[in-house]
Amino acid sequence: MINVGIIGGSGYTGVELLRLLLPRNDVHVSFISSRANADTRVDAMFSSLRGFTDLSFSDPENIVASDCDLVFFATPNGTAMNQAPALLKQGVKVVDLSADYRIKDVAVWEKWYGMTHTSPELIDQAVYGLPEIHRAQVASANLVANPGCYPTTVQLGFMPLLENDLVDAGSLIADAKSGVTGAGRGANVATLLAEAGDNFKAYGVAGHRHLPEIEQGLNQMTSQDVSLTFAPHLLPMIRGIHSTLYARLKKPTDLQALFEERYKDEFFVDVLPAGVFPETRSVRGTNMCRLSVCQPQDRDTVVVMSVEDNLVKGAAGQAVQNMNLMLGLDETAGLALPAMLP
Repeated sequence: MINVGIIGGSGYTGVELLRLLLPRNDVHVSFISSRANADTRVDAMFSSLRGFTDLSFSDPENIVASDCDLVFFATPNGTAMNQAPALLKQGVKVVDLSADYRIKDVAVWEKWYGMTHTSPELIDQAVYGLPEIHRAQVASANLVANPGCYPTTVQLGFMPLLENDLVDAGSLIADAKSGVTGAGRGANVATLLAEAGDNFKAYGVAGHRHLPEIEQGLNQMTSQDVSLTFAPHLLPMIRGIHSTLYARLKKPTDLQALFEERYKDEFFVDVLPAGVFPETRSVRGTNMCRLSVCQPQDRDTVVVMSVEDNLVKGAAGQAVQNMNLMLGLDETAGLALPAMLP
């Protein structure tokens, strides 16, 4: 039996981790921590988990993680970088769902996240956990930086084009929309029902924290210098991301065949038939990223549509996918689920 722990479990990614892990018979959740909710039963806060666990939230100061094979950090930015080093020294593997180890340039990270990084020596050791690119590295890693939600859809959407040098990497556009759970579970006026419901708006267009992470990943796919215009939006729905990506083609190609070939062996990336466009509801509750590619009016612009559940493939599901790889399990274990419809 594999023992895992969750630090920072009272948010949406924490409960999503539990939803995916608790039904499994090969993984045991040893603890889940929350400073603000210590000693509160997990199923008292999340009634969806009644009958699946009798765990109570632990105070982070009182947890014993040394018996765990792996620990997830479902914490705000700035927490894992302080606590992960001690766990790694004890031989515990770590999957960090925050941004603490995603960006390789410390100065860039500190600029965008507004704090001093306290364990920069681990950044080079951390593997960026997008399995469709770094599967072998993830499998041998002790520390995995789980990708952000927007970056997952954007990188998977552009990857076949950049790997084959088919588009101008200096003029990429990502027009992305997310459900309100992408903002987390904390109280926030902007995500109140009366504010977000029956409304649609852009935010962070002048500069979003996911931009350097996305550009870092895209730059690793091509010898060109990448420049991305990234425009995120808030959708009046609970979960889901729809990213519409634009790039200027440099030479003619069979785009449908290109995408199908690139992802033919990827269980969690589904390339839809030509002329079929993805819907966010088709991935709700799943670890799937669904893609569609087209070339409108046969002009020189390629349009890629990429959808995922921001809490699953965009967070907890991808973290479990990484855990499976790190611990030598079937990569799809606990994740081969159909979407929840309607």
